[in-house]
Amino acid sequence: MLSKKMEEALNKQVNAELFSSYLYLAMAADFEAKNLPGIAHWLGLQAKEENGHGMKFYGYINDRRGRVTLAAIAAPQAEWASPLAAFEAVLAHEEKVTGLINGLVALAAEEKDNATSVLLQWFVTEQVEEEKNADAIVAQLKMVGDKPHALIMLDRALAQRS
Repeated sequence: MLSKKMEEALNKQVNAELFSSYLYLAMAADFEAKNLPGIAHWLGLQAKEENGHGMKFYGYINDRRGRVTLAAIAAPQAEWASPLAAFEAVLAHEEKVTGLINGLVALAAEEKDNATSVLLQWFVTEQVEEEKNADAIVAQLKMVGDKPHALIMLDRALAQRS
């Protein structure tokens, strides 16, 4: 059974993961409107992945006889000045989520909640991948600069994400 403190913290993480999904969906919509379907595709898949993360926490709370309590999801930004600005925002957001996960890890240790610690190790590993992927795209977009043909090639490459 989850402690009340852990249950509340995990519920906050459900909200954070669903906000991540909402944020990436807003980014996908922005880049669909800007005729960059590959970037939109990549972000749309990222939105689905983040929703899955939220549901993983949701299911875990239920599995541990906790009570899921859903809170309002804040409205995300709707437009980004450029693909680089968007992916810099993705990277910053993933770094923030990493901090949230690290806080949960510390709480699980404090609470001596070994089961939650095991769950959270998956998320620790996942956040390394999330930050790495966002950082790589930021680096590529910086290389692309203001060359439209290079951006189109990168857009096509991002469309290959499955």
